[in-house]
Amino acid sequence: MLVESWLDSANAEGCPFPVNNLALGVFSVGEDLPCCGVAIGDMIFNCRSACQAGLLQPENCRLFDAPSWNAVMEAGPAIWRDLRLQLTELFVKGCKNQAEVREHLVPISDATLHMPFRVAEFTDFYAGRHHATNVGTMFRGAENALPPNWLHIPIGYNGRASSVVVSGAGVRRPWGQLKSPDHEKPAFLPSRRFDFELEMGAIVGTPSTGPVSVDEADSMIFGYVLLNDWSARDIQAWEYQPLGPFQAKATATSISPWIIMAEALEPFRVMTPEREFELLPHLKDTGPMLYDINLRVDLATSEGPVQTITQTNYREMYYSAAQQLAHHVSSGCPMRAGDLLGSGTISGPEKHQRGSMLELSWGGKEPIELLAGRKRTFLEDGDTVILTGEARGKDYIIGFGECAGQLLPALEEPYGKQD
Repeated sequence: MLVESWLDSANAEGCPFPVNNLALGVFSVGEDLPCCGVAIGDMIFNCRSACQAGLLQPENCRLFDAPSWNAVMEAGPAIWRDLRLQLTELFVKGCKNQAEVREHLVPISDATLHMPFRVAEFTDFYAGRHHATNVGTMFRGAENALPPNWLHIPIGYNGRASSVVVSGAGVRRPWGQLKSPDHEKPAFLPSRRFDFELEMGAIVGTPSTGPVSVDEADSMIFGYVLLNDWSARDIQAWEYQPLGPFQAKATATSISPWIIMAEALEPFRVMTPEREFELLPHLKDTGPMLYDINLRVDLATSEGPVQTITQTNYREMYYSAAQQLAHHVSSGCPMRAGDLLGSGTISGPEKHQRGSMLELSWGGKEPIELLAGRKRTFLEDGDTVILTGEARGKDYIIGFGECAGQLLPALEEPYGKQD
């Protein structure tokens, strides 16, 4: 049920940021320094100035000294819940401090949004069954689509925290070593098969020093963002054996600027799919740990209007973020506040639900039909990919905002002309 606010825009039909949400971001206006803010309706609440004015409890003010939400994560779940309660009380209908609170609001349209947290480490998983089946079928045939371990553990690889960027940052087409049908030996060239991957990112808030249960892992997750794991498919095809993706995934990973706290998603929990094999005890399902979140990918090109090319749902995942996290730490691997876990590409069973160009065009063999007779197999320079997500309640929406990035042309011969 919608929690009504005294701020009218937070109650508007279709508003992605009602009181139920309280999405967390980092913003700046004009020449001001970036600071932590909370999205409410069509406004952003300045947490730093609100603390200085005494609207938030004094002991929380130190949490907003830096322009990131890492300090809040590190403060622990009790502080997370307390902060949400304080913010709710400031914006709920009937609040007696409306005039004071209003002084710390700025329009979202006037703000520049920044990275909402410092990424400690980044791990990307391969945990969507429809995606894994599609890709495996393309490269190994339907009978060998899934590796033997896939139905038993969430497969992943350690990515690059240094190349995680916020929505709106341009992504440059990478150069790399690749082998394609038109030449016999590898060559260093710009990627010709550059792709997006529709994912969710889970943010670890509570650190760990050893193995944890699935339930403990679930309680460690601070919140979620939309995530685009940009991928150079031709570079990947040449390099991935025997140790998996490397440079093909290192160019950039885009995330949405708003962290949606796990508590805001509680009403939308759903179960993972039925299992063919019972998972080992440390990974077993203990309840509903996925979320019913509608996801969409729009493509904007220089040749025509924005067009939706994919619609799917986070509930299609085979493994939850809690299971991914529990598996990650099972070896004793420590986790830190700000660790980011990519879900893996989220695809549904139907063609229009596929979460990458690789799947949508079936490896480039079936070009996507766009408006005005245009076609795409993979992304072209100037294309902008826009991910959006929302969880729909009876009379309110938990929105994630946008995760957008434009593909920029490759650098011109970064090492000079090669023989």
